[in-house]
Amino acid sequence: MSAQPRSSPGRRELAFAALLALLFGAAPTVGDVGSCGKTATDLDEATFARARKTVDCQRCTECGLKTRTCQAACDPNAPNDVAWPATCHPVFHDGEVCVRALLAASCSDYASFVDDVAPTVPTECDFCHLGLDAGGELGDR
Repeated sequence: MSAQPRSSPGRRELAFAALLALLFGAAPTVGDVGSCGKTATDLDEATFARARKTVDCQRCTECGLKTRTCQAACDPNAPNDVAWPATCHPVFHDGEVCVRALLAASCSDYASFVDDVAPTVPTECDFCHLGLDAGGELGDR
């Protein structure tokens, strides 16, 4: 029995391939939706600042950290400072991921996050990658 050369695909095969492409290829692109199929919503700066301040105070207390950042976090009269550049639009889910990462961080990692001289930013909380501004200095995070 010899194999016959295959002819080009017929209409049925093309229609089936098109249907498969439509079913499996017509999904929203990454970032178009929030979690569980919800529309992505911007992260409110004030809400996130309050949550971050609460978590900072909690973790500073748990870890016995005494930095100025920790003192401000635990001071109910201290302002909630969070400001993103105008071009930055983190979504609500970004804030949730950041807070979970802060709660899961070790005390030594948290000490670096609230360091008064050279604080670090957890990757999960680095919503906006800042570049040099016109003055040549990095903006606040």
